[in-house]
Amino acid sequence: MVVSGHHHVRVKKGLGSIASALRLESNSPVSAVSLLFPAGERPGAPEIRALAASSGRFGISFDSALDGDADADEGWVELLVNGLTFDLTGLAAQPVGPAELCVHRFGLGEDFGQQPMEAITLMPGPHLCAGTTMFPVVRCLALLAAELASLAGVIAVAWQPARACSAPDLFRRGVLGWIGGGAFPGLGLTALVSNADGSMQSEGLAAFTGQELLLDPDLCGDRAEAAKIALRVLNWLVEHGRIDEQFSFTSPGGEPLTLEPVDNSAMVRLWRVAH
Repeated sequence: MVVSGHHHVRVKKGLGSIASALRLESNSPVSAVSLLFPAGERPGAPEIRALAASSGRFGISFDSALDGDADADEGWVELLVNGLTFDLTGLAAQPVGPAELCVHRFGLGEDFGQQPMEAITLMPGPHLCAGTTMFPVVRCLALLAAELASLAGVIAVAWQPARACSAPDLFRRGVLGWIGGGAFPGLGLTALVSNADGSMQSEGLAAFTGQELLLDPDLCGDRAEAAKIALRVLNWLVEHGRIDEQFSFTSPGGEPLTLEPVDNSAMVRLWRVAH
């Protein structure tokens, strides 16, 4: 794909049982990710400490089971990666809280959601609240989630900005590949939604760039081809960040496309250039 143009580039909450369908509530944190386990099998702080020691990618900067008062395991730990801290809540010592739901599924079987599940949730620490959608913060959140996806018993990873649940191996491979210089895992960290007017738009891109992508209906006649184009553009947008002016693209098939911010710039529109 050819591109031309110019660009500028400690409140703890427990989560709980998830029954047959999963919903990520609209009042969920802007940037958060949950790991789903069979009911009664959430890990505790010892499992997180063991993973941190073996991974080498992150550390534990506060552990309520060790650093608090005696017998004060509150079921959460503070994780440190690249100088940023994140709260991991809902561990085994914490009571099960309200359920959450998932809309988009990637790499999961037809029976997903049929068994009761419980979640632990990772979110930026209190000092990062004002920057929960800053790219370095969200990137580190994804990296930590990929590491936690290797915990024993994980059924799925629920990336809340996209309301998406992914198989743990799929999520881990995609994120670690991206962190290592590969393509952005668009299906998992974002999702694609079909609208009633025939258009297609992203869900979750705003966590990385502050904007969502909208494909005009005339690009979406072939949904599979439209998805391929969307994923390529999502990758480019994550690399370049928020855009405030028009760009020209050449699609994989050679047709000219235009990308431009619309209205209040919370959306960027991709459309076919008229011949």
